[in-house]
Amino acid sequence: MSEKKLGIGILGCGPISQFAHFESVQKSRNTVLEAVCDADEELANRFGRFYDARNIYLDYDQMLANPRVEAVIIGISDAFHVPAALKALTAGKHVLCEKPIGVAVEEVEELDAAVRKSGRVLQIGHMLRFDPGIESAKEFISTKMGEMLALKAWYCDSTHRYQLTDAIQPLARTGARVLRPDGDPKADKQRYFMLAHGSHLVDLARYLGGPILAVQARLNQRFGAHCWFIDVDFKSGAIGHLDLTIGVRMDWHEGFQIYGESGSASAKIYNPWFYKSSDVELFHEDGATTTRVLGADAHFYRRQLEGFAESVLLGAPMRGADIADGVASIKTMVAIAHSVASGKRVEIDAAKGAL
Repeated sequence: MSEKKLGIGILGCGPISQFAHFESVQKSRNTVLEAVCDADEELANRFGRFYDARNIYLDYDQMLANPRVEAVIIGISDAFHVPAALKALTAGKHVLCEKPIGVAVEEVEELDAAVRKSGRVLQIGHMLRFDPGIESAKEFISTKMGEMLALKAWYCDSTHRYQLTDAIQPLARTGARVLRPDGDPKADKQRYFMLAHGSHLVDLARYLGGPILAVQARLNQRFGAHCWFIDVDFKSGAIGHLDLTIGVRMDWHEGFQIYGESGSASAKIYNPWFYKSSDVELFHEDGATTTRVLGADAHFYRRQLEGFAESVLLGAPMRGADIADGVASIKTMVAIAHSVASGKRVEIDAAKGAL
C-alpha cells in the first residue's frame, strides 16, 4: 500500500521557496504539491507549472478554500508570518512556517493560543533540527552524556557567503508585484540580523541545552560588522555563551561545543545550502572513544517537511520546533536586545514587545 501524502500549498514564490520548499515537496516521500500562491502572477505561474502544482493561485484566501490543501508552507516576509498562520489555522489547515515565527512577543503569544484552540499542527522551519549530525548530538545529550556543564555555540556569517552560495544556487527569480511590510525590514541591521541569523543560534542553543532562563548580552559594531556575545543561564543549571557575528572576515563559521558529565560534543556546521551534515564528534568518557555519524542524507528542508507530514498524517511526535519553541525564541531575542540596551541581565519570562 502506498503511503498517504499530505496535500501542501506553498504561500510565497520568493527565494526561500525557490531554493528550499518547492524542491522539498517534489522530493518528499509523503507530500504532494496541491497549490502555490503568490501575488505576482508571473512567479506563481512559472513555479507552479515547473513543479507540477495542481492549482495556481494569486489570492491566499482562495488557496485556503481548496479542501485538497491540507497544510500550508508559509515562505513570505517575517512581518506577515503570524497573520498568514492565523488565517491558515482558521481555515483548518496545518502550518509549516519559515523562521522566525514572528517579530514581537505579543503576536506570537496570540498565535500560540490560536494553535492550541485549533488542534492543528504548527511547525517552525528551524531546519538545523533535521541535520543528521545535530540530531546525533541531541540523542547523545539526552541518553548518554549525563548532566550538562556548559554549552558554547556560534553563528558567524562570512563576508564571502554570497560568493559561495551564488555558485551553488540557481538565479533567484523576482517578480514585479512583491508584497513587503511597511518600511525596509533590512534598514535596522541589529533587528534584521537577529531575526534572520540570531533565530538559528537561539533555537540551536535551546534544542541542545534546553530552556533558557536569562541572558546578558553585549554588542560591538565596527567597520560594518556586528558582534553579539551573549551569556546564557539554562534552566538545567548549565551555563552558556553564544557568539553571533555578521560578518566575519573568514569562511562561514558555525558550530558548538558542549561539556557534560559523561562526555562531550563538538560540531562544525556548514552553510545550509551545501546540504552537508554537520561534522559532529561525540566523546564517550567511559571508553575514551569518539564517534561520528556520516549523515549522508542531509537535505534538511526535505527532511523537516517529511517530519512535519508525519506529525500531521500519523500523529508522530513533532521533531521540529513547535509554537512553544517559537514563543521562547522570540522572547529570548527580545531579551537579548533589552540586555544590550540596558547592560543588565534580563530574564526571558520578563521579555515583552518587539525586536
